[in-house]
Amino acid sequence: MRLTPGMMLLSLVSTLAYLGLAVWAEGGPAAWFGKPPLVALFAYTLVLAAAALFTEGNVSPGEKEDRGNRWVLAAFGVLGFAGAFVPALDDRYGWLTFGGDGLRWLGVALFVGGGALRMAPVFILGKRFSGLVAIQPGHRLVTTGLYGAIRHPSYLGLLVMSFGWALAFRSGLGLILAALNLVPLVARIRAEEAFLAAHFGAEYEAWRARTARLAPGMW
Repeated sequence: MRLTPGMMLLSLVSTLAYLGLAVWAEGGPAAWFGKPPLVALFAYTLVLAAAALFTEGNVSPGEKEDRGNRWVLAAFGVLGFAGAFVPALDDRYGWLTFGGDGLRWLGVALFVGGGALRMAPVFILGKRFSGLVAIQPGHRLVTTGLYGAIRHPSYLGLLVMSFGWALAFRSGLGLILAALNLVPLVARIRAEEAFLAAHFGAEYEAWRARTARLAPGMW
């Protein structure tokens, strides 16, 4: 089962709104497309949006959901659109910018790598990947591959993407916004782990004991 037409439309509109906001903040198409790193950033964002159309990721509450964690979606939405707008505006006016094109390309590289890491689990988990903290029908743990080292590779990808996007604009303000993603992200991780541990019991605890949340040897 792929995304429904309604979800496809929402994904397309959200992506175009995100990019449009960033292009406007940068000073318009001429300012944006005059910078090769930003051209690459724009193109890869469209690639990610197109790839998402072939996933089975969803926002289904499934068989059981932790509804108390839904506020995280709003927080990510606000930070996401602020993250689109503020770094580009910072780049345009040079309020808290640093570095040059080398830094921009480093940001693009991080955005590309983070995007791949963000998207891969959506394909791996299929219908089990939900924007909500929920147990889906036929849900089972995946503990190999990426999940054999870290329990939340998609969240790590989101963080890397956020910092990469900010660096592509050489934006200190963007880095601050990227760091703020840690607040809802840590809340989501804690809620998700408690929810899954309660559902899967010893199987989850054994997996948790041998893996890291986001970064082996750190957290």
